Amino acid sequence: MSDESLYKTLVESIVDYAIYMIDRKGYVTSWNAGAQRIKGYRADEVIGKHFSNFYTEEDRKQGLPDTALRTADTEGRFEQDGWRVRKDGSRFWAHVTIDPIRDEAGKVVGFAKITRDNTEKKQSESALARAQQALFQTQKFESLGQLTGGVAHDFNNLLMAMTASLELISKRIPQNDERTLQLLLNITKGAERGAVLVQRMLAFARRQELTITSVDLAFLIQGMVGLLERALGPAGTLVLDIPDQLPAMHTDAHQLESALLNLVVNARDAMPNGGTITIQARQEFAPMPGVELRSGKYLRISVIDSGWGMDERTVLRATEPFFTTKGVGNGTGLGLSMVQGLAEQSGGKVRISSRLGSGTTVDLILPTNGSLRDPDVRPIAQQMERPDNEMNRTGLVVLVVDDDELVLSATSALLDDMGYRVLEASGGKRALELVARTPVIDLILTDQVMPEITGLQLANAVHAIRPDIPIVLASGFSDIGTPVPKHIYRMTKPYSRKQLESALNTLVAKIS
Repeated sequence: MSDESLYKTLVESIVDYAIYMIDRKGYVTSWNAGAQRIKGYRADEVIGKHFSNFYTEEDRKQGLPDTALRTADTEGRFEQDGWRVRKDGSRFWAHVTIDPIRDEAGKVVGFAKITRDNTEKKQSESALARAQQALFQTQKFESLGQLTGGVAHDFNNLLMAMTASLELISKRIPQNDERTLQLLLNITKGAERGAVLVQRMLAFARRQELTITSVDLAFLIQGMVGLLERALGPAGTLVLDIPDQLPAMHTDAHQLESALLNLVVNARDAMPNGGTITIQARQEFAPMPGVELRSGKYLRISVIDSGWGMDERTVLRATEPFFTTKGVGNGTGLGLSMVQGLAEQSGGKVRISSRLGSGTTVDLILPTNGSLRDPDVRPIAQQMERPDNEMNRTGLVVLVVDDDELVLSATSALLDDMGYRVLEASGGKRALELVARTPVIDLILTDQVMPEITGLQLANAVHAIRPDIPIVLASGFSDIGTPVPKHIYRMTKPYSRKQLESALNTLVAKIS
């Protein structure tokens, strides 16, 4: 066998590379076994056909095959990675080289083309890039969450001092001074909006205070219909698709109400000319496609709108904190972050499906025990309602513990106005000293986040020496770190006078 025949046999036997010849105009003149394996064509099907058939339609429209030959001719080589098409129409990621073939006079008489199927390598690189991006996003959100949680804590303290002081001031202004009362009302509304913003920040940071209970979705939404319809306005139509027989969910009812209202308002804003919003609920079982959840039973609440929808990039960023498409001054960008925070703290997930011009569906997926709902189960917000009976507080001593001087002063003034006698401690150590030498303390109201001794540590220490003293632990965070004993009453900061009064009334009734 001649050297030429041996070389030809060698080339035709290679299966890992598509090696073939094309003439000056790009028509195939030879075809090896690797070309058949990679591209799917037999030699008799492809010889005499133009090599541009292996390119995607987009590349052919851009003239890439001609560019490749021209580059190889003028520069001596063409090399590129890109998508190519097999006989069956499927695409593969190819590494392509084209080298000119010259005769003895140096004239180009054709081209040698070598193609390597790098689809697996491309997929591996893409998977690695996605994993790196996901890790980066996770680390970014964890850092931002820690920062947000810290800012929210300090902001909560400021709001606590403001709201307590505002409530006291409002009692001292003559009711006929309408101008001053209106200014005071404006400040109060601003503080309330600040409190809502803080709660959304804490929800994003997964540090909001949740009261997890069994929630009857149909009952909850029935109580919200009027509010949802008012939020939607006259140009919109609300459709409810909630089956009667649904299992109870495990979540915070009050936060779920806020989440649903948020989703409906977002959907309304995506329909400037009006439209239909559907709230739908279905039972689901994990694992579910496209959602990473522990195996188990879940309830999927879908808020579906007929609005303008979102492109893929917007969908990917929709739950990022402070990202909004509503323009400056028309949104905080924390609404969907809050919804996602509630879902994940409850053990569920949020899933968003949308296309431009085709509306948006937001799925809030929450865990359930799978059994039919208990008709006596009511939203926790309603369970907590108690008549605000006036109680005899004369002579009752409350020890207020907080390391923030503004909060300490404002809370003490509020309690004094409610009829309690007040002792103050600026930290846990000082509070323990007062408890040890002051037998008349009837109640303790303490902050959680304090230096040296946390509120929970203080409460446990007090309970060890004075188990008769009821303790209220105030915090805006859910991640206290350890389970809170049942003898400790928890409150979420910032709280109003009415909320504080209700909590203390409950404890006073127990010690009376």
